[in-house]
Amino acid sequence: MFDVESIEVEYFTLKEFKFKNGEVLKDAKVEYITFGTPKYDDNGIINNAVIYFHGTSGNCHSAKRLCESMGSGDILDTDKFFFISLSTLGSPNSASPSSTGLMNKFPEYDIEDMVNFQKQFVEERFGITHIKGLIGNSMGGFEVLTWGCVYPDSVDFIISLVSSFKVGGHNYILSKVIDNIFTSDPDYNDGAYDLPISDSLKRSLKLSSDAMYSFGLSREEYRNNLTNEELTEFMAEFAEESLEEDPNDVVYMNKASIDFDISEDLKNIKAKVLIIAINQDQYFPPNLDAIPMSKMIENNKLVIFDSCMGHVGSGELFKIEDDLREFLTEFY
Repeated sequence: MFDVESIEVEYFTLKEFKFKNGEVLKDAKVEYITFGTPKYDDNGIINNAVIYFHGTSGNCHSAKRLCESMGSGDILDTDKFFFISLSTLGSPNSASPSSTGLMNKFPEYDIEDMVNFQKQFVEERFGITHIKGLIGNSMGGFEVLTWGCVYPDSVDFIISLVSSFKVGGHNYILSKVIDNIFTSDPDYNDGAYDLPISDSLKRSLKLSSDAMYSFGLSREEYRNNLTNEELTEFMAEFAEESLEEDPNDVVYMNKASIDFDISEDLKNIKAKVLIIAINQDQYFPPNLDAIPMSKMIENNKLVIFDSCMGHVGSGELFKIEDDLREFLTEFY
């Protein structure tokens, strides 16, 4: 199994990044890793780049989700693709409210801003203007689909993992709950809180974590395979990890996708799209997300499989390796 986590991170600085709202951030830091084998066109530009986009609480090392299908000669072939994985805009070790020290003065951003951040990075750091492929998990799926809508001629294939074309229904409610948890905390103070964070803000981070935890695995896994004592223990562990996060980073990223909806733009996608969904996914049930989305995109293949891991089951791509290999063959 390919070991993504052992790859040492690198850093690059965008001299300035302009947000959709017109605000400009100077010296925007980008955390990233690369692996695989770069190949070059006649102009010396890498032409086999595949970019991985992580989920809400992830970072550049979250590409480990693909490890069981990745490696020399494997489906996600590191001999044939050059992989780039970065911590997106708003992530703690890239440009974010916490890393810049701007806190609530950090510019508000949305999914398209996150796409532009990634696109500007690969252009400035590597000189790449045409991407072989984009792979996005969960919120990362929002990004790769948005990229395909906004920059349709710049990418050959897109893989959307357990994701959707909009935030609605229970996902919207969950986003509102998370926002309410922080904004109702008097210590949050509209994002102008004191550091280190107070016990009250730590409690808000834990409550936010509890809300997210309830959707990660399948309902069957929670009910049939875990005792209440185990659930209590795992929730506490998950919440403890959340204390490493910064409240503004959480609030900003939550707001970035709360109004996400590209229903009317999916028709712009020219890339070949693979939509991967999981029947037991509580965040994005296929009947509400993947299946309707497949009817909105012209050139796509839809693959749905079963996993007791629910939303987290996107790390089990070995279950659909034949479909994945068939899709990728023309791009090797």
